[in-house]
Amino acid sequence: MRASGNGSRDVCAANLLMTFRSEVPYERVKGLDPRLMDKPITAAEPEIKQDAEWLLETYEPRVEVNGITMTPRDTGGGYIVTADISEKE
Repeated sequence: MRASGNGSRDVCAANLLMTFRSEVPYERVKGLDPRLMDKPITAAEPEIKQDAEWLLETYEPRVEVNGITMTPRDTGGGYIVTADISEKE
């Protein structure tokens, strides 16, 4: 997390997408499902996108999700999940 500015919508959304389930005490469902990160991208992509949209809609109601992108990591496996978001009207 950043030293400051953690209350802005885009930073909160980015922090949520970097969190895995069971990492947050007393909020065990907050975060992406880590079991999806080891699957091949063809199988995991729709599930991860759906999970990311649910995560942002549930825990960051100030944003509207326009799209989710996944980029495979160069090392260590898994994916980098990012969201195209806009301010909810």
